[in-house]
Amino acid sequence: MAKNLLIVESPAKAKTIEKILGEDFEVKSCYGHIRDLDKGDMGIDVKHNYKPNYIVPEEKQKVVKELKAVAKKSGEVWLATDEDREGEAISWHLCEVLGLDPSTTKRIVFHEITKPAIKKAVDNPRLLDMNLVNAQQARRIVDRIVGFELSPVLWKKISMKNSLSAGRVQSVAVRLIAEREREINAFKAASNFKIEAFFAAKDINNKSVSFKAEGNRVKNDEEAEKFLESCKGAKYSVKDIQVKPAKKSPSAPFTTSTLQQEASRKLGYGVSKTMVLAQKLYESGKITYMRTDSVSLSETAIDDIKGQIGKQFGDRYVQLRKYKNKSENAQEAHEAIRPTYMENSSIEDADTRRLYELIWKRTIASQMADAELEKTIAKISISTNNSELTAQGEVLKFDGFLKAYSEDKDDDEITDEEETEGMLPALAVGQSLDLKELTAIERFTRPAPRYTEASLVKKLEELGIGRPSTYAPTISTILKRGYVEKRDKEGIKRDFRVLVLKNDVIAKKTEQENTGAEKSKLFPTDLGLVVTDFLNKHFDDIMDYRFTARIEEEFDEIAQGKQQWAKMVDHFYHPFKKDVEETLENAERAVGERSLGTDPVSGKKVIARMGRYGPMVQIGDTTEEEKARFAKLKQDQSIETINLDEAMELFKLPRMLGQFEDSDVSVNIGRFGPYAAHDKKFYSLNKEMDPYTVTLEEIAPLIEEKRKAKDERTVKVFEKEKIQLLRGPYGIYIKQGLRNYKLSKDQQEKATDLTIEEVKKVIEDQKANPPKKSARRKAK
Repeated sequence: MAKNLLIVESPAKAKTIEKILGEDFEVKSCYGHIRDLDKGDMGIDVKHNYKPNYIVPEEKQKVVKELKAVAKKSGEVWLATDEDREGEAISWHLCEVLGLDPSTTKRIVFHEITKPAIKKAVDNPRLLDMNLVNAQQARRIVDRIVGFELSPVLWKKISMKNSLSAGRVQSVAVRLIAEREREINAFKAASNFKIEAFFAAKDINNKSVSFKAEGNRVKNDEEAEKFLESCKGAKYSVKDIQVKPAKKSPSAPFTTSTLQQEASRKLGYGVSKTMVLAQKLYESGKITYMRTDSVSLSETAIDDIKGQIGKQFGDRYVQLRKYKNKSENAQEAHEAIRPTYMENSSIEDADTRRLYELIWKRTIASQMADAELEKTIAKISISTNNSELTAQGEVLKFDGFLKAYSEDKDDDEITDEEETEGMLPALAVGQSLDLKELTAIERFTRPAPRYTEASLVKKLEELGIGRPSTYAPTISTILKRGYVEKRDKEGIKRDFRVLVLKNDVIAKKTEQENTGAEKSKLFPTDLGLVVTDFLNKHFDDIMDYRFTARIEEEFDEIAQGKQQWAKMVDHFYHPFKKDVEETLENAERAVGERSLGTDPVSGKKVIARMGRYGPMVQIGDTTEEEKARFAKLKQDQSIETINLDEAMELFKLPRMLGQFEDSDVSVNIGRFGPYAAHDKKFYSLNKEMDPYTVTLEEIAPLIEEKRKAKDERTVKVFEKEKIQLLRGPYGIYIKQGLRNYKLSKDQQEKATDLTIEEVKKVIEDQKANPPKKSARRKAK
């Protein structure tokens, strides 16, 4: 009897499921999407109800051919792609390509790859849900329309290289990052003085311990000094004590978004890394489906968690809870991300272990008891000026869920109170306190922090933009397109003033702190800022947060069968197309130009702007008889913030360093970055070398090292034709100018004997028939 064929999305998942189902089923992978919109003419027939024209890409034809062959021999074909809209769409595409009838083909879904879940799914198959398919289809079509129509606008109005592109969700994400950067650049730090008193008191063991109390902040150093003066000779006593019970409750189990955020805070993972590892955990049967905006847990899972808490921590730590989904349309899955077997608190696989343990701890903590605290607030009176100081302390009475897990917070969520709260000794009303010292420390207001990948996901989710399956691709895309970069920022030294009252004497001093340092934050590039401004000006709907969120809601309505997909696309398309046509016709080119002042030597104007190869500064005008001069901005400089002095520094290149081997050595910055020139040859500088400060002593060894490496790579040189045969990581190849040409294995074996005629023929053949690029699509 012919086997059943079950089709899943990834080969790893196929192996796991085949072991579970046994010999009745053959499980094959389709390696993710098998069809996509044709790239020619947008792949959408706008005139005929937005009919999509799908094709099987060349790199998927072999997979489709194999699936067709296996399907033909099989008794019945089952579809088990992922349970979200994208997975439903892949199942529909499989029906179309394999000639399956969607009205009879069995479709199964499961939240976890375990024997009970798979068996239950096979026992309860359903049919394809065309509402989910149409919701995904509408998203794909709208996004293709935006990309296809907007990109030529950007090519014409901003870039001369036809390399720019725009996307519906991506453009809004860049806008968030650009707006935050401008907030930070415009922010003016204001200072005030924080009043802190340090006291000594006896604890329960009659041992002297120190604690801190705070007063009201004062505006400036004059008021700070005046306050400290008024405290000379003062007596300090406890005026009032309030002891309040408090509690902390655990967070809900992970959704896609909260997992990405917490993995960033606790493990330092980027959003894409988190999703790759979570995918691996899911496919190996370790966790439930990882693309979800639901915080629900199944009754079976809750029972397992309860048993594990009782066994590991004791029954007092059990407090079962049902969490409510924030999103009414929590449609990507029906359960939160959790381990499939709660008895496994860790796993063997080193790559995924840390993420698995994070998921296990968060899941188990979600059903544990509240942490019980005792919060003490003591008011301390100052005899000389009727002012009050406040000391706060917190004592953990019962650790509850904190025994398993404590959630981290983002930079902008941590309050001063949380940073300073500690424990207090036992105090009594009327008790006299010994002042050790009273300080007034200058503190500065801070701007909102730049986004991390995780905090950007959080913001997108808050605004209702994107869905669990779109967060990671959105961030990857804006980084890859060069609109945003992820990097560290070094802090700068800043003076702050401190006044100290000790033994009734006031001392003043100035100290230094490091401020503004940031790690792995998202910065908009100048290109990202220019594109954002242009799109904001001419496509305000596309760039509007509420409009983008409303489009997401309409996709949800299609998924629920409340809206017809072609009508939704039509409603979007016509006003958008009108904006495109008006912008192409009327909008001026955007270069992000900013005037910096006048060159003190030539008297010509100095501007910063976008050039063909990126942000630059320019002296003079290109229309004048004498050519304008140009210099590329450094990586940490921006058109929006560079000043005249910094701009003039950039024109110190090229720099002559001296002579090496009787030839001049100079450094400059070119299209591909900083380089050294010596004896008519060019050598890229190492990353740590600054062309503005590097010395001849540093450059000479670099030239020798790179020259030696090139000699080792060089197989043969045709000087007259300026063609080289070079040895690379994948074998010997031809280099002519900036172009490379492959050699066959036979040609590589006799490379030293190849004639110029044979080499030219290889070049001509490959120019006439360029090798096809392999475009792999990631299997989900």
